[in-house]
Amino acid sequence: MAFLSKALLIAVFLILLIIVTQFNSFSTPTIILLSVVLSLVGVFMGIVIAQDDFIVIMTMIGIISLAGIVVNNAIVLVDYTNLLRKRKRDELGLTETVQLPVEEIKNAIILGGKTRLRPVLLTAITTILGLLPMATGMNIDFFSLFSEFDPKIFFGGDNAMFFGPMSWTIIYGLTFATFLTLVVVPSMYYLLYRLKVWMYRVFKWELKSNI
Repeated sequence: MAFLSKALLIAVFLILLIIVTQFNSFSTPTIILLSVVLSLVGVFMGIVIAQDDFIVIMTMIGIISLAGIVVNNAIVLVDYTNLLRKRKRDELGLTETVQLPVEEIKNAIILGGKTRLRPVLLTAITTILGLLPMATGMNIDFFSLFSEFDPKIFFGGDNAMFFGPMSWTIIYGLTFATFLTLVVVPSMYYLLYRLKVWMYRVFKWELKSNI
């Protein structure tokens, strides 16, 4: 457990480092990493509701894998919203030091959410469907399928006992985080922008006062 907890922290740090380098910002990675926290909440809620066992090794491996999966949806959402902001700034002919109106930011967030809704949902759904055979322990006898046309499909077995906890962990976390990402991430994006505008005005007013 100590080793896996350390591995999770290292994974989150590396994700944060890459995102900070990509976006050249600290507020955007904070919003994106919020989806990791939401996925952890989804994992524990799913385990409690389904009354599954918390398998230390496989469940923690699933959580570490989940940290790299759930950030994709938030990155897609935030990156497209930033692109819309840049386009609007170019249309209005604003410089980098001039802040966009709050209403324009709200419109960019709404448009970004509507445009990226389908890709985010499709990414999550395909991942969940791809994990279901491993989570349920679906077994197919391909030899008998081609020789006798009898696949002898059954669910369970040793592989489900081993890989099932990891698969269900990813499914629970991804399901919960996907829907909350579509709501919480745009809201946090909007609130942080409002906070930036307020801090910019306060700093500008203090600077004028000192002069």
